[in-house]
Order: sequence, then structure tokens, then C-alpha cells
Amino acid sequence: MKIDAQLGSLYPGKAAEMARRMEAMGFDAVWSFEAGHDPFLPLMAAAMATEKIQIGTNIAVAFGRSPFATAQAAWDLQQASAGRFHLGLGTQVRAHIERRYDMPFEHPAARLTDYIRCLRAIFDNFQNGGQPSYEGSFYKFILTNPAFIPGAIEHPRIPIYVAGVNPRMCQAAGEVADGFHVHPMHSTAYLRDVVRPAVDEGAKMSGKTVDDLDLHASVFCVLGETEAERAASEQQIREQIAFYASTPNYRALLRHHGLEDLGKELSGIVRTGDFENIAAKVPDKLMAEVAVSTDFGQLGGLLKQRYTRLVQRIATYYPIPDQDPVEKWAAMVKGFEAA
Repeated sequence: MKIDAQLGSLYPGKAAEMARRMEAMGFDAVWSFEAGHDPFLPLMAAAMATEKIQIGTNIAVAFGRSPFATAQAAWDLQQASAGRFHLGLGTQVRAHIERRYDMPFEHPAARLTDYIRCLRAIFDNFQNGGQPSYEGSFYKFILTNPAFIPGAIEHPRIPIYVAGVNPRMCQAAGEVADGFHVHPMHSTAYLRDVVRPAVDEGAKMSGKTVDDLDLHASVFCVLGETEAERAASEQQIREQIAFYASTPNYRALLRHHGLEDLGKELSGIVRTGDFENIAAKVPDKLMAEVAVSTDFGQLGGLLKQRYTRLVQRIATYYPIPDQDPVEKWAAMVKGFEAA
């Protein structure tokens, strides 16, 4: 099992130093996230500043850009990193795709499957040339000329990850992707009972099994050196869990743990704008299922114990604080590796 770290969504000017620190800490990969900043630009800075650590998106919003635009960014990052780039894609939700990006969203799992097949056709064209001829249900790539082809690179095989939480997206990942970003709003029971079987079902459509894919999980971790720091960390995570739980996309997880009514209650609170007290609605039962709470010295070993045989990669949900010394997290990584 590999242990990774989050770059998060950040200004590209900060990414180089953060990636260098994480490489010194011993992490296997760093992942960017699309929120307030573009997810690709920080990774270019990270690629140029490091030598060994893998880099990737967790995630880039697929439907907010064309397959060709995504392919160009991915191709350049793969070349700049000498083959260390992983392309993680997610769908976002209908409201944001239609009202923020002004792009279509219908049939998201089928659309993303077609998007990835189109991407691979574009990658093949970048590497081998020829006349493009991909025409799918939602996307096509049938026109280019030499001016728009970046040319062959040493490592043309770019691993593609899909992010999701519901069974249909898990199936899509198994069918067409190389890896699966498990949403942080998960539990080990949900991973075992829902995610892995659904990924396996999709994988069998392409002659694979779930064990042929890299599953990567970001984990909510309640941490802190003092009681006050731990209380602040727990409050932050409760608020984030409440936000996710208020969204219908995550009802399958709540249903799996007998908490579907909680999702409906939180949705109602969000509609009224009463965010101040929403964290208090998250029951301890749900916290115990989706978050890890432990002393920092035990974190590495606990993560490995909890997720062995469920995923191949693990990371804490929040980026490492700038003020934390390299030695602190290097010790955690060594503890993880030794467990």
C-alpha cells in the first residue's frame, strides 16, 4: 500500500515548495484538487520541483472542459514529470456543471465513460499520429492537423482515475479506468460492501477484476497536539461531513448505515441557511464510520490497519499544514511503512 498527500486547491506559486516538502517526507504521491484554482497548473510547478514523487489530480472536473483540452494538459504534465502524472477525473454535480460551467450533465456515468474513451483516442493520436476517428455517444475526435499534435513522449501511458461514491460511477471506473478515487465520504463497510463489488462488476466488462485497479482513499483524520487542537479538528471535520451528507449524491452511504433520514434533515438545514449549528447534527456513529481519531504517533499504523485489502493508496483528507516540520510527517510515513 502507498501513502500519499494532498496539495489541495492552491495558487501554483506555492505548489513547488509544498511538493518538495512532501517528497522529503517520503510520500508516494501528491494530489491537487479543483476548487478555487485550476488543478493542473500547480502540478506543473510540482513536477519541475521534484524528482521521484508522483503527481496527480484528485480531481479535475471532466465535464467543465473538453476531452481535447484535458488531454493537452495531461500530456504536458506527463512529459514534464517524466511519467509521474496520474489523471484523476470527476463529474461534479448537475447544478455546478449546468449553472457554473454552463455545460451538459445528463447521464454522468455514461458520459464520463465516453469522455475517457475519447481521451485515450486523443492520447493515441498524440503519440502515433494518423487520422482521428473517435465518435462516441457524447464526444468525438475526428479532426486535427500537425499544428495541434504535441508529438510523441517517452511515457505515453497516462493512468486515468475516476472519482465517485455511488455504485453506477464505481462500475464506470471499473470498466474504463486504471484507478478509482474513493470519495472521503465513505466508511470501510461501504468500501467492502458497495464500492469494491461495484468496481469489480464494471471491471469484468473489460476482462479485469477490482484488484487490477488502484483504489485511492482520502480519509478524514481528527488530529491535534492538544485537546483544543483536537476539538477544532473534529469540529472542522463534522462541518465537512454535514455538508457532504446534506447532498443527495451521498445518500447511498447514509442508507447503508441506516441514516438516510439524517441526509434529508441536513438538506433542509442547508436550504434555510442555518450553517452555524449544522455540525452538531452529525452523530458520533457517523463520525466513527467515516473519520479516524487517534494520536498522531499512531496515525500511520492505524490507517494501514484500517484500509489494508480495501485500497492500494491512502491519504489524509486535508493538506499538511505549512508550519508542520518535515520530520513529523516523515516519522508518520515510516510508521505507515513499518506497520
